[in-house]
Amino acid sequence: MSKRMMHLVAYLKTGPTAVHVGGWRHPEARLDNLFEPSRYQQIAQELEAACVDACFFADLFGLYDIHKGSLDSYVKHGGQVSYLDPMTVLPLMAAATRHLGLGATLSTTFFNAYHLARSLNSLDVLSKGRVAWNVVTSATDLEAQNFGFDSILPREQRYDHADEVLEACCSLWDCWEPDAFVHDKRTGVFADPGKVRYADYKGRWVATRGPLSIPRSPQNRPVLMQAGSSERGRAFAARWAELIFTVHGTTAAMQAYYNDMHERMSAGGRDPNDCKILLQGTIVVGETESIAREKAEYLNALANPELVLAASSSNVGADLSKVTSDTTDAGLAELQGNQGIQGVTDFLRQRAAAEGGDFKRAAEKSLPDQFVGTAESVADQMQALFDARACDGFVVAPIYFPGSHESLCRAVIPELQRRGVFRTAYSGNTLRQNLKD
Repeated sequence: MSKRMMHLVAYLKTGPTAVHVGGWRHPEARLDNLFEPSRYQQIAQELEAACVDACFFADLFGLYDIHKGSLDSYVKHGGQVSYLDPMTVLPLMAAATRHLGLGATLSTTFFNAYHLARSLNSLDVLSKGRVAWNVVTSATDLEAQNFGFDSILPREQRYDHADEVLEACCSLWDCWEPDAFVHDKRTGVFADPGKVRYADYKGRWVATRGPLSIPRSPQNRPVLMQAGSSERGRAFAARWAELIFTVHGTTAAMQAYYNDMHERMSAGGRDPNDCKILLQGTIVVGETESIAREKAEYLNALANPELVLAASSSNVGADLSKVTSDTTDAGLAELQGNQGIQGVTDFLRQRAAAEGGDFKRAAEKSLPDQFVGTAESVADQMQALFDARACDGFVVAPIYFPGSHESLCRAVIPELQRRGVFRTAYSGNTLRQNLKD
């Protein structure tokens, strides 16, 4: 039996800020090349040289204006904004690499199944089987209004609708047999029509006739990513996800989540080993422990408090400037209405309880979990969670670009490789093959 290996995915944004709202202010953060193709090609090559499984772009289909009913905080203080459509950036990265997985975030709520299947499969074919789809259901009215709706789907419908979108996409991806092309110039047969079928999918909300005009990719269909933490989100992930990323809690809490997801997958007839569960975190590496701590303190001091709260407002789906220490769960739910990511709300409640504070105070301090130390001690922290079966690896978000990911690739990964827990070469040609390590 082969040794269990850690998996690493890099979190990216087409903007200066990722999950840490102050990183763009670091003196070494690159802002001058934000709209240059080389920015994205170079980081893709850096990640591939380190044998990282994949990168993916987090995305929002709009500009957050939940906090104080205004977009001022995000625009003025450099919040997490998508300044480019990742689907236009990923082909540039695909052309500059051969093995790195390439992920896009796309919403089942706003994009119809045929459009999703066509766009993702086109990129999967061109990249020779390296595409991942981070499946989101979307959670804000501002996004819905950008697509012509008054509000987001009710919570109880989002995943039911998403199930149908995924079913329809899979039907479309299966329209072509792998050996449909003949390319026989002598007989004049380009492809065998007997190996192309209609999708003919019809659900309650979603319907598509097909066939998809895009042939099957080398990995058959894109790898499916998902970040469901709510009860319904877990059920959805257990059915569909091949990569799950979730926020960092205690080791015991993460072990419980890991075991729960494996039990759900087994109950649904899936092999749990076909899905990798990754913790989201950031790294701060220093030459010594004290230098690393000083770096982390400096980086965290760059985060504008107003933007930290605005970011929490966006994720929770409520204007947290209106929340006080006396606000009840019912009061928060009233502010949220139908918006918000339930997993984030639950996580902030847990953090508030653990720290003996209130919800707003937890939201005001909501910076990403960080592994801080020398390359060796950061590797220790990551390996401890991996060995404890709290996760199968990590989604590593940058604090500042490109320095954070460079530290991962040039310092931490070589240490993980030295220990024999991370690959030194890609074993497969497709993303799905590499995830089976």
